[in-house]
Amino acid sequence: MNRADLEMIRFDNPEWLHLLWMLPVLLLVYILSRYLYKRTIRQFGQADLFSQMADMRSKTRPHLKFILLFAAFSFMALAAINPAVGTRMEEAWMEGTDVVIALDVSRSMHAEDVRPNRLERAKLAVDRLIDRLENDRVGIVVFAGTAHTQVPLTTDHHAAKMVLRTLGTGSVSVQGTAIGRALARASLAFVDEDRANKTIILLSDGESHEDNPLEYAQMAAERGITIHTVGIGSREGAPVPIYDNGTLTDHLRDRDGRVVITRYDEDTMRRIAEITGGVFRHGRGPDLGLDNILDEIRSLEKEAYQTTVFAEYESRFHYMALLAFILLVMESLIMDRKNKFLKKFNLFNPL
Repeated sequence: MNRADLEMIRFDNPEWLHLLWMLPVLLLVYILSRYLYKRTIRQFGQADLFSQMADMRSKTRPHLKFILLFAAFSFMALAAINPAVGTRMEEAWMEGTDVVIALDVSRSMHAEDVRPNRLERAKLAVDRLIDRLENDRVGIVVFAGTAHTQVPLTTDHHAAKMVLRTLGTGSVSVQGTAIGRALARASLAFVDEDRANKTIILLSDGESHEDNPLEYAQMAAERGITIHTVGIGSREGAPVPIYDNGTLTDHLRDRDGRVVITRYDEDTMRRIAEITGGVFRHGRGPDLGLDNILDEIRSLEKEAYQTTVFAEYESRFHYMALLAFILLVMESLIMDRKNKFLKKFNLFNPL
């Protein structure tokens, strides 16, 4: 799925998306009702005898009627959400800032001194941050022993959040923590050197074993890039748990078999921010300090940039409503009982 595919559909009434949660509830209610129905029959007698006495009652039609009702409700929910499809694209000028998120996905981010763990807490905070971005462009770089660009700078916040939710320690094959390489990769995301306001938000526990991040921070400062840092973890440190199918089996150990304790390095994170004129925050609370950093970004002057957007959208409400109506009509025409006239024409039993 490419970016155009993600942007061409929007929901005009997203507040009704909760209706879709009713679908599995309806399915469970139906399964429970069929179970209780069969149990009631067994309480009053043998099921085979009941079938002979009620031979005009269809076994398959109730299922078919439920499928039609289920599908009709699905289309009614979609009609309430009102999906609209982009039909024409055009170049447009927008105003905002460029923000690149550099997210540590090394194994040390699995430490649980921050609940549920450092990485998941960081992802939740970044998800909330993206929701608060307006016309700002956002990019995502992930790093461990090396760094990769997961999302180039884009105004498609929905796509960025979708990618964010899939990130884990397996997103980077080389383990370790190379903050310097992450800063270098994030700096390359700013394709327009003429833009004055270029911001990197680094989220990490600060343990850098592969390079000297302060040198890369100095290079970023020379390019006019501001780095805000969020330190995640406790100063006391914590072991890195190893899970197997949700069960804790061990903790990460070094070559000598000793449990590795990963400690949050505040000094490194603070100095990176200071070198570039950024803000340092020790991640606490639901937002990990990102709300305060966003306020700093908001204080910057917005700059204009050109992008491609969908200019016209066509509502699909009437198609969904029509399909729901047709399915409801079909359901109402199907009787629970067999048709007496058709029952006379049994082509499969001998005379």
